[in-house]
Order: sequence, then C-alpha cells, then structure tokens
Amino acid sequence: MSLNPVISLLGRRLRLAIIGGGPGSFIGAIHRIAARMDDRYQLVGACLSSKPEKAKKAGRELGLPAERSYADGIELIDKEAKQKNGAEVIAIMTPNDSHYLYSIKALESGMDVICDKPLTNSLEEAEKIYQKVTETGLVFCLTHNYTGYPMVRQAKAMVEDDQLGTIRLVQVEYVQGGNAREDKIDPEKIPWRQDQSKGGASLVMGDIGTHAHHLIRFITGIEITAVAAEAGTIVPERTFQDYAGALLHFNNGARGIFWVTQAAAGVENGLRIRVSGTKGTLEWMQETPQQLLFKPIDHPCQIYTPNGPGILAFASRASRIVAGHPEGFPEAFANIYSDAAEAIAARRCGKKAESLAMFFPKAIDGLMGVQFISKVLESSQAGSKWIKIEPYSG
Repeated sequence: MSLNPVISLLGRRLRLAIIGGGPGSFIGAIHRIAARMDDRYQLVGACLSSKPEKAKKAGRELGLPAERSYADGIELIDKEAKQKNGAEVIAIMTPNDSHYLYSIKALESGMDVICDKPLTNSLEEAEKIYQKVTETGLVFCLTHNYTGYPMVRQAKAMVEDDQLGTIRLVQVEYVQGGNAREDKIDPEKIPWRQDQSKGGASLVMGDIGTHAHHLIRFITGIEITAVAAEAGTIVPERTFQDYAGALLHFNNGARGIFWVTQAAAGVENGLRIRVSGTKGTLEWMQETPQQLLFKPIDHPCQIYTPNGPGILAFASRASRIVAGHPEGFPEAFANIYSDAAEAIAARRCGKKAESLAMFFPKAIDGLMGVQFISKVLESSQAGSKWIKIEPYSG
C-alpha cells in the first residue's frame, strides 16, 4: 500500500460523513481510525448521537465546524448532498434497526455507503437495500472486518490456488464471554443490542454469528445449502439469545459445524475457523491473527505469517509493515475501508478498480447473512429440522 490510488484517481481524499459511533462507542473510534489509516478519506461531517445536543457537541470535539456537526442523520444526508463539497460517502454505525433507513436515504442521495453489520434486522429490508444498490450502481461496503486480516486473505488465496484441493469439512466458532454473567439488568437501562426491536431477533446471531457466517463464505467460496440449528439462551431467565449452533451442508457436498456464543465465561474473542480439503487443512484464530496454519496431507505443518515466505499477493497487499511485526484489529478494519475507497474512487472516475480491491463485503453478503440468521431461527423453532437455503436470485 505504498501508493494512494484514491488520490491518484481523484487528486484528493474521499469526503466522508459518519452517522453514529459517538462518545462511549468502541466501534465508532475504530471506524474513524480505519478511515484515516491509509489516508483515503477526509471526515467532513458527522451525526454522532441520537441525542441532538450530544451529537453536535461530539462533532465539534472531533474538530468539525458547527454547521457540519449534525443533530440528525437524515438531516446530515440531506444537507451534505446539497453541499458543493459535501460528503460522497456515508459510514453508518448506528443500532441495527436504523441501518435500513440511513442506507436507503444515502443511496437515494447518490452517496456510496459503508455500513456496520448486520445489514438489517429483516430479510425484507435487506433485499430492498441490495436491490437499491443494484439499481444505482453505487458502492456498498459492509464491515465484516475480520476478512481484512492478511492471514484470512492468505487462506482465501490458498483455497483459490487449489492448495487445499476439494473442500470437504468446515468448522467455525465465535466464542465470547461478555454475556456470561447472570446479573439481572434494569429494564430501564437495557443495552440496545439486547432490545429485539433494535438489535434484532437474535443478539448472538446478529452480533457475531454473521461474522462467522461471512468468514466461511469468504475463505472457502462455497455456499451453505441447508442448516439444522438450535438457538436460544444458556443463562437462565435471559430474554435475549446468547448461543447458537448448527450443522451445515454446502453446495459442493462438504459438511460443516457452526457454533457461536457470548456466554462462555472467561473467553475474550475466540473467532476460529478450520477448513479441510482433500490436500490439507487450514486453521486460523483471531486472537493469534498473525499465524495461519497449513497442514498438508503428506507433509509437516506449515506456519504462514504476514510478509513471510509463501505469502500470496492478496495477503501481502493487506499488510503494511515488515515481517515479524504485529498488526491487528484496527489494521484489518482499515483494509476494508481502503478497499472500498479504491472501488468508490474508481466508480466516480468511470474506471475499473484493481481486482484485489474488490473483495470487501458487499450488500449481497449482508443480504445472505440476514438470510442465514432467518434460516437458523426457522430451523431452531422447528426443533432443529433441516431447512434448505436457496441461492439468492434477486
């Protein structure tokens, strides 16, 4: 990433406005860091809270002028769309129930979009966003940031290079402990993620299950065709779902296991995937993201690291520093932002972006993630009955 393709194409940075992610938000700060890391965006406007005074104050604290520190997200889109040098890209990091509102408004206003996952809380709304993106030709990026890690991209490249052969088995788990405590929450102070009207029907599936689902699809390139699942609560008297597990069938005949929970006491952020093919197995874990294990069927285990021996172009492109130096969560997030920036700049110039920049998660990935949630819940409600997942043909 030695050259800045956005500035090369446009002669300037992309103008970015953000909705959500204000004071107290972990992911909001990560979005802003990711946008600036490779110098491809300039923040020009923000609505950082659903509380007007708090939103305007937070915008000023980021260094924005008063007139670009907005009290309302729709107002931001309307006014930025009319500005001579208004925002071209809208980044959305609000509660899940408002993703549809802001995404559709931005797309109708001719703005490219970067949005947190899940895409929406309903399949109907997800389909409408996908259709709008298709109609407008605008860029829509969904921040499944774990696919920005160099070693995840190495895994994908190795699968495409046929180093695993035909994929036969997939295991994915995303295990956290943040909701392991059995403390009762004051109904007046319930976090938005635990409120189904805002966070969706399944907290665990929307919050981390979609990440695990996308990681499978990103690395393997195969699609889930059927699921037998159970989703529910482990902690007694809990009103939101804190675990889900499923058996998976894939379109190439492979089989898989999927398990996610936020109620595993003491666990931090255990996202792990194992992909086994006819020639060998790949293993990667987010808590040790610098290493990708490859276990060939007839040779000793190999350990790949960013910019180490055997690294393929897709992985090398995603690493900013020399071999042996650690990169992590913000850098992976920044790779998603940077790839989207290349696609947006190329679209705005009527040119074709570099092919390796086009693997960021898109609206179709968000739609398929929401579809997967709906099928997991359908199967669970039917006593873990096998439920088919038809390929989306919209």
